[in-house]
Amino acid sequence: MKRGIFVGRFSPFHLGHLKNVKIILNQVDELIIAIGSAQQSHTLSNPFTSGERLFMIHQSLQSDKIPLGKIYLVPIYDIFRNPVWVNHVQSFCPSFSVVFTNNSLIRRLFSESGFEVESPELVKRTVYKGSHIRQLMIKGEKWEHLVPSSVFKFIMSIDGVERIQHLNQQTD
Repeated sequence: MKRGIFVGRFSPFHLGHLKNVKIILNQVDELIIAIGSAQQSHTLSNPFTSGERLFMIHQSLQSDKIPLGKIYLVPIYDIFRNPVWVNHVQSFCPSFSVVFTNNSLIRRLFSESGFEVESPELVKRTVYKGSHIRQLMIKGEKWEHLVPSSVFKFIMSIDGVERIQHLNQQTD
């Protein structure tokens, strides 16, 4: 059995992430989705709690009929110690043999630890990017077409747009 890990912050989980999950699932039997910076919330970069991000991802996968029995959702807290970060991640996850990331630091850390590392296709990266989606929310522009409908509904149900706009006002 081949198990991979896909690391991201998923703030919010968008259609690019969903497409990557589908692509990756064609290459592995099971996938760990590691929710990075899990201790962060209520900041402009990480406006959602790890529980909210976990819920968004779970709802999106379920709505898209992705077999949840093949998925592990694991929150990973930052430790800010790069030499031991891979071991830290491993301590929270089932074993895995391949890492999927486009983050150069994560790529280096896992490669140096002997893991196979692959870069998933960046799907319309200028459009499907968490920071871009959050900026659209701040400006009151259309963003709902960039996320699964379940994510849009959830963000609206928790007043997520208002939260992000409020966080942005605090930094001005």
